[in-house]
Amino acid sequence: MTTAPHNKTGNRAMPATGETLLEVNNLQKYFPIRGGLLSRVVANVKAVNDVSFKVGRGEVVGLVGESGSGKTTAGRSILRLIEPSGGQVLFNGTDITKLGKSQMRDYRREMQIIFQDPFASLNPRMTVADIIGEALQIHNLYPGKDRVDRISQLLERVGLRPEHMRRYPHEFSGGQRQRIGIARALAVDPSFVVADEPVSALDVSIQAQVVNLIQDLQEELGLTMLFIAHDLAVVEYICDRVIVMYLGRVMEIATSRELYTNPKHPYTEALLSAAPIPDPAIKRKRIILEGDIPSPINPPSGCVFRTRCRYAIPDCANIVPELREVSPGHFKACIRDDVL
Repeated sequence: MTTAPHNKTGNRAMPATGETLLEVNNLQKYFPIRGGLLSRVVANVKAVNDVSFKVGRGEVVGLVGESGSGKTTAGRSILRLIEPSGGQVLFNGTDITKLGKSQMRDYRREMQIIFQDPFASLNPRMTVADIIGEALQIHNLYPGKDRVDRISQLLERVGLRPEHMRRYPHEFSGGQRQRIGIARALAVDPSFVVADEPVSALDVSIQAQVVNLIQDLQEELGLTMLFIAHDLAVVEYICDRVIVMYLGRVMEIATSRELYTNPKHPYTEALLSAAPIPDPAIKRKRIILEGDIPSPINPPSGCVFRTRCRYAIPDCANIVPELREVSPGHFKACIRDDVL
């Protein structure tokens, strides 16, 4: 039986303090393509191109878009799991892109990730106790018996039993493995977590259970979270605000309620039209995007979405639209205000 996601808080506003924990400015990540006898750089894959946004302390921000839009690359670049090509990532006011490895270690404790694939992200040769305890060992936390107690506490918190710590990843189901991954991310008491499509690799029957667990833990621990997903229904339940990406760029930012009821960008409109509605009596007009997402090696000029946009005009090929505020807290990157 599938457990439906719950939304106890509704679409929450920004925290009352308005304090910014994470600020991303003009983030870029290019992957070089080399060729020729000298292996010179002949082109770049522009996976993330000039991305900027803020995340308030205690806020859950969704990052959505089609496959290939740059969501996961953006999340990993923010954590410096892959090194950004340019831009700033300010965490608590400190630009972590300028920190050395030893300086960055302290921030690793504050910034953790829940990976998409719970099987590939867990070492099959390590027990659950070793997997969760590894971060505690690196950061010199909970020595001796306290470490075993801490691991037991974490397993119970994510819905597993303490005796599971002696087992190996292959002895668990996909949903249980993802719970282990969540426990590992929470082991060092982080203040910021990137959840990289944490339920997309799971059976539909258990996706809602894991979403509910993540939401409960976020509220209980006061976590700040960047929730990466392509399932708009999940994002609507768990996120306060939503960032829509396409081909490495931000198309729209708004609160969940505002985005789902009043989208201002044609790409967001098309994504929402494709989202399934559980009520068969409600009919929604589907907007079909023609063609595939263009290559990030040679993106379209002007607006990168123009080649698939039904509202495109000649100016869209010449003007790179700025991300601008069109109503309080609602931003879009589109030169047209006469269509949405």
